[in-house]
Amino acid sequence: MLPAALMLAVSGLSKSFGGRTLFDDVGFQLTPGCRYGLVGANGSGKTTLLRILAGDEPSSGGTIALPSRVRMGVLRQDHSLDDARTILDLAMSGDKQAYDALRERTRIIDHNEGDPSRLAELEDTIRTLDGRTLEARASAVLEGLGIPRTSHPQKLSTLSGGFKLRVLLAQVLLSGPDLVLLDEPTNHLDILSIRWLEKFLAAYRGAAMVISHDQRFLDNVVTHVLDVDYETVTEYPGNYSAFVVEKASVRARKEVQIARQEKIIAEKRAFVDRFGAKATKAKQAQSRLKQIEKIEVEELADSSRRTPMFKFVPERASGRDVISIASVSKAYGAKKVLTNVSLTVRRGERIGVIGSNGLGKSTLLKIIMGNIKADAGKVDLGHAVMPGYFAQEHRELLAGATTPLEYVWTACPSEGTSFVRGQLGRALFSGRDVDKPVSSLSGGECARLLFARISVEKPNLLVLDEPTNHLDMEAIAALIEALATFDGTVIFVSHDRHFVSSLATRILELTPEGPRDFPGTFSEYLERCGDDHLDADAVVLKAKVERQVSVAPISGGRSWAEEKKRRNRLAALPGQRDAHLATIEKSEAARAVIAARYAEPTFYELTAQAEIDRLVKEDEALAKTIETAMAAWEAVEKEMAQAAAEAS
Repeated sequence: MLPAALMLAVSGLSKSFGGRTLFDDVGFQLTPGCRYGLVGANGSGKTTLLRILAGDEPSSGGTIALPSRVRMGVLRQDHSLDDARTILDLAMSGDKQAYDALRERTRIIDHNEGDPSRLAELEDTIRTLDGRTLEARASAVLEGLGIPRTSHPQKLSTLSGGFKLRVLLAQVLLSGPDLVLLDEPTNHLDILSIRWLEKFLAAYRGAAMVISHDQRFLDNVVTHVLDVDYETVTEYPGNYSAFVVEKASVRARKEVQIARQEKIIAEKRAFVDRFGAKATKAKQAQSRLKQIEKIEVEELADSSRRTPMFKFVPERASGRDVISIASVSKAYGAKKVLTNVSLTVRRGERIGVIGSNGLGKSTLLKIIMGNIKADAGKVDLGHAVMPGYFAQEHRELLAGATTPLEYVWTACPSEGTSFVRGQLGRALFSGRDVDKPVSSLSGGECARLLFARISVEKPNLLVLDEPTNHLDMEAIAALIEALATFDGTVIFVSHDRHFVSSLATRILELTPEGPRDFPGTFSEYLERCGDDHLDADAVVLKAKVERQVSVAPISGGRSWAEEKKRRNRLAALPGQRDAHLATIEKSEAARAVIAARYAEPTFYELTAQAEIDRLVKEDEALAKTIETAMAAWEAVEKEMAQAAAEAS
């Protein structure tokens, strides 16, 4: 039996497919309050291991101990949801016990269906499971994941695939699990939603296992790393950055130890070879042979991690002005995604386009590439500009392709087979891989194939929409290095903060209020904002005076009237904060009175049903009031903190 402090224990776990071993004799434990990053190369077995732990797939051997008391929540890649149900209802159903009790109570009270004698038991269940706040909790999680409250009553079918994943994630988080297994939870999340998820997991009291290729997310969330490599799983304490250093150090120490042992063996072997035939030295030679037999040299397994070698070399340089965007607007029906966007991109710039989902980032890139037309305004490419494009839904670029060899060769038909195979080899396609059907390739393989083709097209402008999606850590690092040395221009959309921080020399943030164009790196942009609203709770502010003097406001400066309005707003904030706090305290006190009445021994026997219903509705209304006041109070506190940072 597992100790109470353990959620799950794995012992001797193995998994093989045919003649290939993913991992063998694996053992580790998951404990409450710890968050484990499950990392490894694409195809190393991360998702397979998570599926085995979730009970979706059998292992080849070993045991998994999971106490019956432990509730598990799982976010799978191959998810499915009912499109006919409402978004809020689906999220609420994650907390199954509370949801079922609430539905049964509603059927009995509102529809006169079921057994009325169960009402007392149901009320007790709802109170114990905090069921009265379920709707508020579900709404808060959905909003945190970027789904606005106005969409909650709508059917799931109204959402895109990426937003449906958010609903599924909300369902998992609301299930009240003791252990969560999350497979690529940041896929299709924007930067703000990723940050919300980081905060949620940081406060999570259970155990969590997360598969992710987002280095900053792992650094901000995990307390341990489980590395799937060398046909085993090795645990390292600390976040991802600490793991990278420690793993390299462990490997280096083993290599030094092996080299030392091999040197000792070589010296002893040389003595035996030189003096073994001499009678006077025979005894010493035999002694050294026995010593050699006792020396065990560890055989280091080959790593499953492979690093591609991306390289982009323009065929020729472009003109100085690469892209000219003038007053571009675009709407889909009643939804405006781009309004009056103007931008001039110059040769050599690397522009990171960031912002929440639904604000037109991908649309802007498609307009630049001429794939869709703007409703207003125009886009002109400069002199001798040759664009290369990586689409977020990159399989659309592979439509009609048969094999990797054929797909790359069509971009350079005058080249020989050896050249094309060489380019594919740099993208980790070798041997029979070059003749695999493109339709059978994984997401990571498709991405690497696209970059192989782009490299032979030799563009001087790279337009990249979420290029790190589906790539593993090694491929992302290789892509960063290739783009950093690219002698051309790059404009890219990404939610990977490590990627943006490593590359961008200019930031374009699309916001509901309009675009913000900042001529600097991502870290400089965050410093200028005075608050890392896309990453940590607060950023270390450096050179504040220099920033205030030398960096122009993102908005382009305030007029006298705007500055006066801003000062009046700031002066009113302390009073608003105190009013929100008073509302919260008053509402919480009223809820405490209602909770005390519920706790009375004869409450349900002696209280009329009408009175019970009135108290339930009053309690639910108070919960919503508290939620609204909390959100407003947090917004005021954030605004006051930002104002203080700008003034300091």
